[in-house]
Amino acid sequence: MSSESESKIGQSLPTEESASKAKENRMLEVIVDKVTLNIGVGRGGQELENARTLLERLAGAKAVPTRAKVRNPVFRIKKGDIIGTKTTLRGPAAVDFVRKALKAKNFTLPSRSFDKEGNFSFGVPEYIEFPGAKYDPQIGMLGFDVCVTLRRRGFRVGKRRRAKAKIGRAHRLTKKDGIEFAKRVFQINVV
Repeated sequence: MSSESESKIGQSLPTEESASKAKENRMLEVIVDKVTLNIGVGRGGQELENARTLLERLAGAKAVPTRAKVRNPVFRIKKGDIIGTKTTLRGPAAVDFVRKALKAKNFTLPSRSFDKEGNFSFGVPEYIEFPGAKYDPQIGMLGFDVCVTLRRRGFRVGKRRRAKAKIGRAHRLTKKDGIEFAKRVFQINVV
């Protein structure tokens, strides 16, 4: 082999320089897209109002009602009945909220909390475990779910209206990516 062909082969192998370029690529950076908080009550009335008030206090964002998607005669739920409430946080407020909520879980999550797209969710059994929350006798004891949706830059291509395109397999997030991101950003232990 000539020295010219050897240098071409050497260029195709990953080097430290190409690895550092991949680390600097902003398109591969994993970010928190949104955090969804949910309380399911099962029926309307005062309990639902208490849940809505609690979410608005904890998150500082407006809570909206959630409706039943199917009929369930055992629980006397009709399709379209209001059975819970939810709110969505984005940006730095979302990341701060997740950090506080993870304190209630002692920064430990099971690996089954992560789905195949890298998103993760966990529940806080009682809201008084959330840092800074105090017991309110009018609300009673309620727990809530925290769902964290992760994405990479460029995912909008798959959701936009014009010139919609599929997200390439190499650009999609995996469960491993989600776990690594959570360990790095939120310093959690995955068991």
